[in-house]
Amino acid sequence: MPANSSGPSVKKKGRRARLIVLVMVLALLAGLGYGAYWSVDGVRASYPQTTGSLKLPGLTGTVEVKRDEHGIPQLYADNDEDLFRAQGFVHAQDRFWEMDVRRHMTSGRLSEMFGSGQVETDAFLRTLGWRQVAQTEYDTKLSPETKKYLQAYADGVNAYLKGKSGKDLSVEHAALKLTGDYTPEQWTPVDSVAWLKAMAWDLRGNMQDEIDRSLMAGKLTPQQIDDLYPQYPFDRNKPIVEGGAVSGGKYVPQGTASAGSTGTGPTGTGTGTGSTGTATGTGTGTGTGTGSQAGPNGGITTGLADNASAQGASVGLRTQLSSLAKTLDEIPAILGPNGSGIGSNSWVVAGKYTTTGKPLLANDPHLAPQLPSVWYQMGLHCRAVSPQCQYDVAGFTFSGMPGVVIGHNADIAWGMTNLGADVTDLYLEQIKPEGYVYDNKVVPFTTREEEIKVAGGKSKRITVRTTNNGPLISDRSDELATVGSRAPVPGSAPDRGDGYGVALRWTALDPGKSMDAVFKLDRAKDFAGFRAAARDFEVPSQNLIYADNKGPSGNIGYQAPGRIPIRLGDGRMPAPGWDPKYAWKGGKDGASGYVPQDEMPYELNPARGYIVTANQAVTESGTGAGKYPYVLTTDWGYGARSQRINDLIEAKTKDNGKISTDDMRTMQMDNSSEIAALLTPMLAKIQVSDPDVRSAQKLLEDWNYTQEPDSAAAAYFNAVWRNILKRAFGDKMPMELRVANSCMNVQDSGNGPADDLAAIVRECGTRGADTAQPDGGDRWFEVVRRLVKDEKSAWWKSPGTVREKPTTTRDELFARAMKDARWELTAKLGKDQSTWSWGRLHQLTLKNQTIGTEGPGFMRWLLNRGPWSLGGGEATVNATGWNASSGYGVTWVPSMRMVVNLNDLDKSRWINLTGASGHAYNSHYTDQTTMWAKGELLDWPFGKEAVDKATVDTLTLKP
Repeated sequence: MPANSSGPSVKKKGRRARLIVLVMVLALLAGLGYGAYWSVDGVRASYPQTTGSLKLPGLTGTVEVKRDEHGIPQLYADNDEDLFRAQGFVHAQDRFWEMDVRRHMTSGRLSEMFGSGQVETDAFLRTLGWRQVAQTEYDTKLSPETKKYLQAYADGVNAYLKGKSGKDLSVEHAALKLTGDYTPEQWTPVDSVAWLKAMAWDLRGNMQDEIDRSLMAGKLTPQQIDDLYPQYPFDRNKPIVEGGAVSGGKYVPQGTASAGSTGTGPTGTGTGTGSTGTATGTGTGTGTGTGSQAGPNGGITTGLADNASAQGASVGLRTQLSSLAKTLDEIPAILGPNGSGIGSNSWVVAGKYTTTGKPLLANDPHLAPQLPSVWYQMGLHCRAVSPQCQYDVAGFTFSGMPGVVIGHNADIAWGMTNLGADVTDLYLEQIKPEGYVYDNKVVPFTTREEEIKVAGGKSKRITVRTTNNGPLISDRSDELATVGSRAPVPGSAPDRGDGYGVALRWTALDPGKSMDAVFKLDRAKDFAGFRAAARDFEVPSQNLIYADNKGPSGNIGYQAPGRIPIRLGDGRMPAPGWDPKYAWKGGKDGASGYVPQDEMPYELNPARGYIVTANQAVTESGTGAGKYPYVLTTDWGYGARSQRINDLIEAKTKDNGKISTDDMRTMQMDNSSEIAALLTPMLAKIQVSDPDVRSAQKLLEDWNYTQEPDSAAAAYFNAVWRNILKRAFGDKMPMELRVANSCMNVQDSGNGPADDLAAIVRECGTRGADTAQPDGGDRWFEVVRRLVKDEKSAWWKSPGTVREKPTTTRDELFARAMKDARWELTAKLGKDQSTWSWGRLHQLTLKNQTIGTEGPGFMRWLLNRGPWSLGGGEATVNATGWNASSGYGVTWVPSMRMVVNLNDLDKSRWINLTGASGHAYNSHYTDQTTMWAKGELLDWPFGKEAVDKATVDTLTLKP
C-alpha cells in the first residue's frame, strides 16, 4: 500500500467495497460455499451490541455501559463484583480473539489453535511454566478479595461466550473454524493472572544483554566489549532520584545517611582478579565473608574465592547461547521483543510549575506496534463509592485482566515505565545422567511431564527438568543439548560429561501478589496508599510515578517497586550453576533474598518540582555519600530521552514559566535527535568530492536535528548513522548478533576490530530483525560519543572493496558512510532529493499479531492496516523506534499517550495506538491511529456529567 501520512480511510463505503472484493477473492480461492460464509454480514456477526439491553447472569443489579464516539466504554455499577463481571463481558465483546490467543500463549497451548508449527514454542513456554506459577499465585498468594474479582471477571467473559463460536466471536475464529474444529473453552481466573507473566517476560530486563555479551566474548576482547557497553553517564544524564540514602533499614529521599548506614548494602570489602580484569570492592557489608564487586566487562571478582569456574562458564556459553537467542526470537512477544527499545516516558510536574496550579502527569509506554493495541481504554465507576463498591477509576486496561493498569481515580493518578532491573540470570549447569552438579554433589532434577495437544495432529509429550537455579531451558534446543562440547574449562570446574546445560533464574517464576497491586492502585487515595500498592507490584518491576490533588497545589511522587535479587557480582554475565556462592540469596543457599521494599528508592515532592522516568538509571549505586547500596542493574537505558525531557521542563519553567496540558502533549511529540546534534557538525566538515554526495551533505546544513516526517535531512542523517554503525561495528560483530541473511565481507581476526593481516571472509548473520546489533539505540549513542574523541580508534577501521579503499580513521569511515547513505536513499527514494522524506523511510504498518503476520496473504490484507509515515526515531522522546541493523521501519511506538490534569480530571487527555475494537472493519478498529500519528489527544471524560455528555451509545446489562 502507498504511504499515507493521514492513515487509511475508515469510511463505511470504503470498508464495504473492500469487504465485497474480499468476498469475491475468497469465492474464487475457496469455492462459492466459503465465499458465501465470508459475507459482509458474516464479518459483522461478531460486532458487539452497544445499545439496548442484555441479560448478564450473576449480576445483582443493572450495569450501564456508556460508549463515546470512539467506542470507549465507561461502566457504572452498584457493587465491585458487578463492575468486574461487566468488565469481563465488555472486554470479550471487543477483544476476545486477542484474549484467547494470549491465554494459549501464556499456557504453552498455541498448537491447539495453530497446529504443529507452534510445538517448539509451546515446549519452551511449558518449560518456563508460566501457567503453573499463575495457578500457585491464585491458590496461595492472592487475597480473597482479588480472587473474588477475578472470578467475577471470568464469569462475565463466559457469559459473553455462551452459545457463540466461529464468526460470532471474530473473523479470526471463523478462519480457525474453516480449518479445524477449534472451539474456545471457558475463561478462568488463572487465565487473567497468567497474563502478568507474559508482561513480565517482555519486561524482564537484561537477559538479552547477558546473552549478547557472552556471544561477543567469542570474537571481541574484554576491553572491546566494555567499549560497546559503556557505563551510565551520570555526569550528563540525571538519574530518576538523586541524593537519597538507606538508613536504619529504610530509604530516605534526598537525605544524608546516618553513621554506618552504608553497611546495609549487599557488597563487602575485598579485592581480587576477575575473569577479565582486576577490581576493588570498597563497601562495608553487614554480613561475614568475602566482598564482591564487578571487574571490567562484568567479570566477577571475589576476595578469597577462586574465580576460575566463572571464567569457564563465560567461555563455554557461546554455542548454546547462540541457539538460545534463536529460540527467544521465536517466542511471541506480547509487548514486543525484549531490548533497549522496550521502555516508556513518564513525567510529572508539580502544581507550582503548571498553569492549572495542580500537578500534570504524562505517560507513554513504548511497546511493539500491534493490532489491536495492547491497551484498552475504559472507565470503571461505582455509582456511589462505598465499602461495597470501592472503585471510581479510568485509564488503560489489558483485555483479559480486570482493573485499570495505568490511569487515575478521583484522587490520584499514576503512570509506569520499565525500571529495567536485572531480574534474570543464566546459569551453566553440569549435567549427569542422574541429575546436575551442585556444591560437588549430584542433585536429582525436579521433573514434570507435559502433553502438548496439536490441532490436526498427534499430541506431543515433553519432560521439563528443573534445577535449584530454575528450569533447564537448554532442553528445548538440539544445540543447547550439547552445551559446552568444545568449551575450555579450568581444573576447578566439574567434568563436562556430555556437556553443560543452561538454566534460567527469574523472579517471575516465584509466586507473587502483583494482581493484588492492580486493585490497590485503582482505589488508592493518597501517597501512602500508592506506596502500599507498589509493595505488592513485584513483577514486572516498574517505575511508578504519582500525582494527587490534595491541598492547595497537590503532590507528586515516585516509587521503585519490584522483587530485585541480591546476587554475587552484577549479573552481567552467565554464572556457574554448580558453585553455591553464585546462587541468589533467595535460593536454597540464601538468606534475605531480595532488596527490601522499605529500602527501594522513592521521592515525594522533590525540591526541583518534577520527576522524570524514561528508563534511565534510577539512582547511582555505590558506597560513597549519596550512593545507593544495592545494584539494581548495570544495563540501564542511557538517558537520552530522560535528559531531553528534563531539559524541556527546565527551559519551559525558566523565569517563572508555567507548563500547560498542551505543553505536556507537545513534549511527548518532541522529535529531536541527540546523536544528530553530536555528529552533524562533524559530518558537515568532511571534504566530499562526489557531487551527488555533496548535494546530500548540504541537506544537513542549518538542520535543527528534528526528525519530522517530511524532513529530507532527517532521512539522510539516519541513513548515514545506519551506515556508520554497519561499517564501524556491524562487520565486527559475531554472526550470531548480526541480522539474519545479511552477508558481508568481514575480517577474520577473531579478536575484534581490525588487523592488517586478517583475511577477508564472507559471513552471514543469524539474528532476528528486531534484536540484531548494532540496533542504533541510545547505548550506541553513548558508544559513539566516547569513540569520536579518538579519530584513530581501531573501531574506525573497515575493509576495502574493489572500488573503495579501507578506512583507517573516523573521518574516512564517516565519508564512506555518507557515500553509502547517498546511494542507499537513491535506491529507496529516488535520485531527486526534493522527494526524500524521513516518513517515506520510517513507516508504521499495524499487523494482527497472529494471522496478520503468518497467515495467508488475503487474511493479512483483511486484518492489517497501514502504512503511516511517521516522525520521531530511536531514543527520541517521540520514540518511534527502528533497528539500524535491519532497516528503517518502525519497531517501537508510544503504545498510548495520556496527560492527566489533577486540577480538573475532565480536562485530561488520552489516545490509543489503534482503537477500542479488535474486530476487522469495525469503525473503531483503527479510528484513533491517524490522530495518534499526528500527536493529537482525545478528550477524556471522567465525571458523570462529562461522561453523559460524551455518550453516544448506552447498553444496559441486567441480571
